[in-house]
Amino acid sequence: MDTAALWRGARARTRAFRRWMYRDGRPGTLARAANRLSAWQFSAGLLSPARAITLEVRGRRTGRTISFPLVLAELGGRHYVVSMLGEDTSWVRNVRAAGGLAVVRRRRATPVRLVEVPPGERAAYLKRYLDQAPGARPHVPVDRHAPLAEFEAVAARFPVFRVEPAVEPVR
Repeated sequence: MDTAALWRGARARTRAFRRWMYRDGRPGTLARAANRLSAWQFSAGLLSPARAITLEVRGRRTGRTISFPLVLAELGGRHYVVSMLGEDTSWVRNVRAAGGLAVVRRRRATPVRLVEVPPGERAAYLKRYLDQAPGARPHVPVDRHAPLAEFEAVAARFPVFRVEPAVEPVR
């Protein structure tokens, strides 16, 4: 068997494992544990990709600060975050309930406002996100090299938030 075939098989198994960790669109026990470790690692900026951050937002039910790892993607000089699991995620609902107020952490805390991008404008952001966040690729049903039209067909299912400086303090 040639080396290229071995790599393709390994990538396919990795994608299947990542989808399994988030089956039913929710993180399982293993994914939750990995997310906690990643959130700590990303916020400290230790042995993590440069785009890796921890997003902290107030919980809509408990009021406690919820932290989770994300990829801070860039397009046209602006930063944004994408929900790789789609609309029905706790962090998306918490951000919406908090009026977009959150904290981005990578070595230091930066208060931000997350402004949701309208569904009709998300395709280019989603395509760029898949280029910059390899871990999200198994969860988005479009190949990162696909034409923009294919991203437009699924873009409404994946919330995109532009990251802007917070005007008011995050509580």
